[in-house]
Amino acid sequence: MLNAILLSLAGLVGLAIGGELLVRGAVGIAQKLGISTLVTGLVIVGFATSMPEMVASVQAALEGSPGIAWGNIVGSNLANTLLILGATALVMPIALTGGGRRDAVVALIATIGLAALAYSQLGARWIGGALLVGIVSYIVWRYRYPGAAQEDDDDDDAPENGYVASALFAVGLAVLVFSGQILVTGAIDLATLFGVSETAIGLTVVAFGTSLPELAASVAAALRGKPGLAIGNVVGSNIYNILLIGGVTMSIAPFALPENLLGVQMGLLIASAVALLGLLWFAKSIGRVMGLILLAAFLGNVVFVFT
Repeated sequence: MLNAILLSLAGLVGLAIGGELLVRGAVGIAQKLGISTLVTGLVIVGFATSMPEMVASVQAALEGSPGIAWGNIVGSNLANTLLILGATALVMPIALTGGGRRDAVVALIATIGLAALAYSQLGARWIGGALLVGIVSYIVWRYRYPGAAQEDDDDDDAPENGYVASALFAVGLAVLVFSGQILVTGAIDLATLFGVSETAIGLTVVAFGTSLPELAASVAAALRGKPGLAIGNVVGSNIYNILLIGGVTMSIAPFALPENLLGVQMGLLIASAVALLGLLWFAKSIGRVMGLILLAAFLGNVVFVFT
């Protein structure tokens, strides 16, 4: 038992550290190459912050544990919307200026598509390919139609030296891969020891660990007075999780989504996507009261999963 716990903890910490190094390196490389803030945010940072989820889900799929792989995807999106936005709003209420509405619509459509895929119990590589086409189409669309001018989302702490940025990126990627392997091993052992499903571990322990980079980034953005970055980080990550990570996972291991993701989890996932879209369209801010409500929903679901 101790070995499984230590492996899981080491994997969680490693994912957090690796994700941070990878993001800083990626932003530094993009700035050094003169890539625009929009492309940096959508492609470089979006991909980099999704790497912990990617590594964990792909590793789980390769080891024949689709419950952990898809549980991580669903759980990460729940953590993004409920835990990360809730915690961020408690630290600093998030002012909503109208940005991210179109992306929230895309996130809702992707969520409904994932639910339809789950209920159909279909699994095939062409589905994975379709999801990957979806993420490429989204990136191209946002590049061609950026909308209103965005706030400056450059990372003030990004390394200026290109060699340093490249080294951070490489080290971060290596740490992520290694950490993802030991986290999945520990998670499978924990599921066996405690007699719970691998999906439950994926929804909670693995999803929390892979969402740590987004949590740190959103809280930091709110404290720096960049609410658009905090919202964009959450919405963008939700889109990448379903289309990019789901697409890669389905392409590698073309199995149907676990049946125990149906019902409450898919219902809560859709409800959270609808709630986020509603907040962006009709609310002026996400205050501490709403933050508490979001956190309560997340913690309540964790209790439900294990009981």
